[in-house]
Amino acid sequence: MRAKLRFKLRTQKLWCIHHTCIYIERPIVYTIFNLVQIFEEVAQICTKKKLMESMLLSSITALLLLLLSCFTFTSTDAYDALDPTGNITIKWDVISWTPDGYVAVVSMYNFQQYRHIQAPGWSLGWSWAKKEVIWNMMGGQTTEQGDCSKFKAGQPHCCKKDPLVVDLLPGTPYNQQIANCCKGGVLSSWAQDPTNAVSSFQVSVGSAGTTNRTVKLPRNFTLKAPGPGYTCGPAKIVRPTKFVTSDKRRTTQALMTWNVTCTYSQFLAQKTPTCCVSLSSFYNDTIVNCPTCTCGCRNKTAPGSCVDPDSTHLASVVSGKPTDTPLVQCSSHMCPIRVHWHVKLNYKEYWRIKITITNFNYRMNYTQWNLVVQHPNFDNLTEYFSFNYKPLMPYEGLNDTAMLWGVKFYNDFLSSAGPLGNVQSELLFKKDKETFTFDKGWAFPRRIYFNGDNCVMPPPDAYPWLPNSSSRLVFSLLGTLIIAILASIISLN
Repeated sequence: MRAKLRFKLRTQKLWCIHHTCIYIERPIVYTIFNLVQIFEEVAQICTKKKLMESMLLSSITALLLLLLSCFTFTSTDAYDALDPTGNITIKWDVISWTPDGYVAVVSMYNFQQYRHIQAPGWSLGWSWAKKEVIWNMMGGQTTEQGDCSKFKAGQPHCCKKDPLVVDLLPGTPYNQQIANCCKGGVLSSWAQDPTNAVSSFQVSVGSAGTTNRTVKLPRNFTLKAPGPGYTCGPAKIVRPTKFVTSDKRRTTQALMTWNVTCTYSQFLAQKTPTCCVSLSSFYNDTIVNCPTCTCGCRNKTAPGSCVDPDSTHLASVVSGKPTDTPLVQCSSHMCPIRVHWHVKLNYKEYWRIKITITNFNYRMNYTQWNLVVQHPNFDNLTEYFSFNYKPLMPYEGLNDTAMLWGVKFYNDFLSSAGPLGNVQSELLFKKDKETFTFDKGWAFPRRIYFNGDNCVMPPPDAYPWLPNSSSRLVFSLLGTLIIAILASIISLN
């Protein structure tokens, strides 16, 4: 008889040791703590099946080898298991030729389901293939003009070999605007608000080719949103874009079109996490806080590293010139964002949880924030309060991931740290008799993302457990052993 344990890695196969099978169901990148949780579940299966000690040890050894091998392969940096096709596509449409070049409309489409671009917005760069210049722009501008001294008759907008373009701000005069411009570089996610997930600008290029055969595509595209994290591929010529007139009676098309695809990697964006998760439940008095030093450690030798919320000088410390550098409230985790998951109530056929998002950053407001939560009971979500909800189903037949965001003009704006710096909601789930349990931390989320960044979860052995969970100590020790082994191997690498 085979006991199947479902967990996820990058491929799909059934892996068995002594009749203990692990079904690798779908691609997900796991942290050390996720791997420890898998190990503990395997050990519990082996114990329940009363396997011989030698078999248990060999199973554990083989699983260790499998888990350690995960660290030896180079993964795709921009791969996102919950949004495998998400990307930002930059489309160049040449709409007319000029005596020395062309006029193009450049559109940026954010096809990412839950990752948006917030203020101060995107900046797009590239390198010209020849000696092109930008004569003028609408809906955007370059950050530098460059050296245009060789032009006597008129001054181009930009003469740099590697221009950097930013969006114009809201309120720009109409004669400098085009459709989908002038949002300050802010782009919504595709699932949250597709109508505002597009940004465009128009550029007139000189000293360039004037036919499809003589135009040279720009190279070395870069996208900051607003910081690093995106990697852009080369420009590729595609079928010309077709445009429908406003009366929908005529269709025109671009003279030439090329696309550039940019993908995101949290690893490239920042080396430290930006959010963490805390847990609690009605059946256990323990409140599991975010892991200590999740996003940084409180530096007692540098008083300005964080702000004490009870300080009498709080207003003077927080006020000042706006900056992107976070100024967080002093805490054990030092994260700008904390997500708290509380298992609140248990009914006969339903159970209820409460989610609270708290902003610890005094210098940042989060507009159009969103939360992505993974839990196996989302296929039976019955009711949700004061949040918008959309299921994310990148894999057919698997509905275990939800995207949540605020209601417009009600709680879609997460204020900076302070009394108003939090939003909260409650979710009501219908119980599935085959899977529902409060045992072994099942009621807690598997993963949580805030604004597209993966939040650090507490270790599984710290979850609030049901009373009289006798096996907890045994598997906690096993988990601790695995953490020590993996940590030593990573340090050697």
